[in-house]
Amino acid sequence: MSAYRDEDPRIHGIRTKIRVVPDFPQPGIMFQDITTLLLDPKAFKDTIDLFVERYKGKNISVVAGIEARGFIFGPPIALAIGAKFIPLRKPRKLPGEVISEKYILEYGSDCLEMHVGAVKPHERALVVDDLIATGGTLCAAMNLLERAGAEVIECACVIELPVLKGRERLNDKPLFVLVEYQ
Repeated sequence: MSAYRDEDPRIHGIRTKIRVVPDFPQPGIMFQDITTLLLDPKAFKDTIDLFVERYKGKNISVVAGIEARGFIFGPPIALAIGAKFIPLRKPRKLPGEVISEKYILEYGSDCLEMHVGAVKPHERALVVDDLIATGGTLCAAMNLLERAGAEVIECACVIELPVLKGRERLNDKPLFVLVEYQ
């Protein structure tokens, strides 16, 4: 499901604040830059508000944000809905015992880690990131949470690149996005 289909007037403002940078981080990649969105307090607030409106009252106890841009959107959503925030980090960034999940990106591979004990069995979790492309990062995040016993309720992203078919890799897990780029 996507907010843009509901024609919320805030979506247009959000869409206009996202900058597309060609050939970054390598030739052929059209990088969706949300830093320009963050420079506009109204568009940034509208982004957070749209997510909070969707998840308030859904009994979500965990918001898991994917490094690094999921760290921008996840904490304010978690605070607003009364959930804890769990950072899902790149390797060797978290002290203490962690569990890991490797995954494939559209231009390489990577790994996410989460603290052991950060999530309890049967907690209801929301996974947050800025963008879904091929879906590998979101799948890794869901796998980490589910291995720890959490129930992933939904994934939430600001941007979706449908041409890369990431939604199809989520095994029917609900995905909520604000804007699509073709």
